Amino acid sequence: MKLLARLIFWISGWKISGKWPEGLKKAVLIAIPHTSNWDLIYALSAFYLMEVPVKFTIKKEIMVGPLGWLIKALGGIPIDRKKVIGKRKQTYTEAMIQMLNESDELVMMVTPEGTRSYAPRWKSGFYHIALGAKVPVVVGFLDYKRKLAGIGPVIQPNGNLQDQMEEMKAFGRTITGKYPDQGIR
Repeated sequence: MKLLARLIFWISGWKISGKWPEGLKKAVLIAIPHTSNWDLIYALSAFYLMEVPVKFTIKKEIMVGPLGWLIKALGGIPIDRKKVIGKRKQTYTEAMIQMLNESDELVMMVTPEGTRSYAPRWKSGFYHIALGAKVPVVVGFLDYKRKLAGIGPVIQPNGNLQDQMEEMKAFGRTITGKYPDQGIR
């Protein structure tokens, strides 16, 4: 995969900016901005090149047959959204916190916009996952204007969601997505 990532970056002219924090084994990695299907290819390539063992979640129902094998090879982890705890379904946030708590090493990639279209508000699940699992949020980015992929701020959640979210968004406003009008404002 690392060889393929090198080839993708060489052909497309992308470069890496920054490096993964030394010794950090568990984190929620947000990938910003998310404006294109190409984002996954460039983001995974960048993290392979930085030797970050990044994973991402996907519905369990999609992880079947050859497509499931490919997604798993790329770092996909199935989430059972129908799992029942007590008398209710387990939330996505609870499932991710549990995965992080049960792992010695796990970097979960999440897109806070939750869509490739413009989203006036970020979903806050990634923040609650990091807070609940007591792991930092690492801001990963793709700047299509400069063809840079890399690591931005590392935020240790302290419960002040609004201020810390604004700090991450302020950094995101300095980054140009593939479709800038769909990015962070």
